Amino acid sequence: MASLQERVIAAHGGLPRWEQLSTVRAHLIQGGVLWALKGNEGAVEDVFVRIELHTQFTSHTPIGGPGRHSVFRGDYIAIEDENGGIVEELKNPRDSFAGHKFDTSWTTLQLAYFTGYAMWTYLTTPFAFALPGFRAEELTQWEEAGETWQRLKVTYPHTIVTHNAEQIFYFGDDNLLRRHDYTAEVVKSGPAAHYTTAYQEVDGIMIPTKRRVYPRNLDGSVNTEQLIVAIDLDQILFE
Repeated sequence: MASLQERVIAAHGGLPRWEQLSTVRAHLIQGGVLWALKGNEGAVEDVFVRIELHTQFTSHTPIGGPGRHSVFRGDYIAIEDENGGIVEELKNPRDSFAGHKFDTSWTTLQLAYFTGYAMWTYLTTPFAFALPGFRAEELTQWEEAGETWQRLKVTYPHTIVTHNAEQIFYFGDDNLLRRHDYTAEVVKSGPAAHYTTAYQEVDGIMIPTKRRVYPRNLDGSVNTEQLIVAIDLDQILFE
């Protein structure tokens, strides 16, 4: 019998199809309280994103000003102009969040770093689980929304930049992702629950087009009265 990891990868489109693709592009409309709390209200409200599927690379456009885009490569972040000239850059950007609190403002580079690794994490799930260094462990079932969800605890390798090392993923009877639990270390907001809905099949890959992130309590319950982040996707294109 196939493992839960194998079943969920197959349900989202399967590794053979994923390996035929190299990038994904999408238009994002983003909201929630996070951006204003970090001093960047409206900065990524209406942007386009491009992600490389098999290596950590993300670019958002526009960010940091008209005609400018970000370049995220794991331990490197930069803002470039429309000709590819470097406007500003930062190596080892994770170190720049030392001493931050939840209401500490982010620089444009810090914003680009967070959105870069976060969108790479989201748009490569669950296919990244099959990459070298990832470890997945099946957990007990979870009851929510009148459904019984299967759960995977996934440990990310140190070579992949993401929210935190151990994250938990919840899957419905159709093996599609319903919820994703993590603690975004650079945000300093505590545990979060990230819900995924409104799936669409795009080029053979199942993509949730609505994402909502809320604070998560220690018992796993969720405070849905405070919307941390909202992400709506359209114009999705794999190449």
